[in-house]
Amino acid sequence: MNARDPDAALNAPQALEEVSRAWDDDIVHRLEDYIRIPAKSPAFDADWAKNGFIDTALWDAATWVQSQKVEGLTLEIIRLEGRTPVLFFEIPASSGDTSAAPLDTTPANQTVLMYGHLDKQPEFTGWRSDLGPWTPKYEDGKLYGRGGADDGYAVYASMAAVAALKSQKKAHPRIVGLIETCEESGSYDLMPYIDALGTRLGDVALVICLDSGAGNYDQLWLTNSLRGMAGGVLKVEILTEGVHSGDASGLVPSSFRIMRQVLDRLEDSATGRLLPASFHCEVPPDRLAQAQATAAILGDELYKRFPWAHYDCGGASQFALPTTTDPLQALLNRTWKPTLSVTGAEGFPDFRNAGNVLRPYTAFKLSLRLPPLVEAATVTAELKQLLEDNAPYQARVTFEGGGGATGWNAPSTAPWFEKALHQASNDYFGAPCGYIGQGGTIPLMNMLSKGFPKAQMMVCGVLGPKSNAHGPNEFLHVPYAKKLTAAVAQVIAQMSA
Repeated sequence: MNARDPDAALNAPQALEEVSRAWDDDIVHRLEDYIRIPAKSPAFDADWAKNGFIDTALWDAATWVQSQKVEGLTLEIIRLEGRTPVLFFEIPASSGDTSAAPLDTTPANQTVLMYGHLDKQPEFTGWRSDLGPWTPKYEDGKLYGRGGADDGYAVYASMAAVAALKSQKKAHPRIVGLIETCEESGSYDLMPYIDALGTRLGDVALVICLDSGAGNYDQLWLTNSLRGMAGGVLKVEILTEGVHSGDASGLVPSSFRIMRQVLDRLEDSATGRLLPASFHCEVPPDRLAQAQATAAILGDELYKRFPWAHYDCGGASQFALPTTTDPLQALLNRTWKPTLSVTGAEGFPDFRNAGNVLRPYTAFKLSLRLPPLVEAATVTAELKQLLEDNAPYQARVTFEGGGGATGWNAPSTAPWFEKALHQASNDYFGAPCGYIGQGGTIPLMNMLSKGFPKAQMMVCGVLGPKSNAHGPNEFLHVPYAKKLTAAVAQVIAQMSA
């Protein structure tokens, strides 16, 4: 795979036209149907198997893939006992000449693995009055609704990229697809499937993961790192039942105040810095250099793109401020620094029922984002000891880990892969490929890097500015998705050159 055939490149205008037509005539409508399905990940729907929404989303995708009539395609839905199902498909390598037999050369024996997921985050609140998580709306090139961008489009875009290769009779390696339904719960079901599939995955030389983000909508973006995550429920109990606050306050310590003291062991509340040194790591020099280049491209958009709260201040509009306005530091803060978020709470009555009562307990759901090189299992164990030991006032403090995933740092980029990325980005966007770390987690990537250490990783996606995955008003930027789809086809074609 050292010498590249310049004729292997796709006819870019033709590819983009065909891909765009597929999106406009078919894929957008399929995704509208998908958005209507509340296929929440098992972490957010304990009765997922009984409710059947994940099965519906998977069957719809499988039926559509099968209907594309791709030559040689085989497809199956695989189910392991007690686990969420996966969709697995395989397309044999091709010389590009439909009259010829499938390729049997060394490059052709290598495999492209295309990945996506169909499970979703929960609804969340704050949707625009004319939008909703399960009510798709296509407006100004944006398809609104939960899961369209994260990550329902992936299987459809993958097949559209294959169709572009087939239409131009371009040679391509063997292609397999793995679409899971547990990603938003940490992909805890995925490794058993990878083990079960074993040799069927093949000699994976290129992974295409369409579950990541974009720094802007003006060029192709390759994700070069992902943060890991650890989390769980921290609970502070001080009473067996609520008591009159006038009677008990001053003698019974507030469970909320104890919670604050316990969290102070973990985080400097003035700066947001996590205190345990083991939760941090050095930024590798190559990633720092790429971050500097990306910061120069994106500038203050790195922090301006978020929906900051604002209010009237003496006739002037006052906006909340970010932790930093330095573009490089902003980029590193969201990709290589550990952070703490409280994503849920229990033990608090709503305002209408909040009497003058000292509450018996406070519980927070904690979410830690970890630097790519920090092991999640180690952090989870340290976190439990840090939070539970020597509780103030001998309160009952418990931390129940909710799973985690170690982050990922991309392997070195092969010359052919780097060249293919820049050519695809220039062909379809008119700008070179950008490199960016992402603050989110894709558990599969660390697994695959360990299983296929020589594979190149094309981790990219449509989650650009304001797309707001996991939150209200999530949207899929369709014009960007069309160009990304064509770029994927281009890179696959270059792999076989």
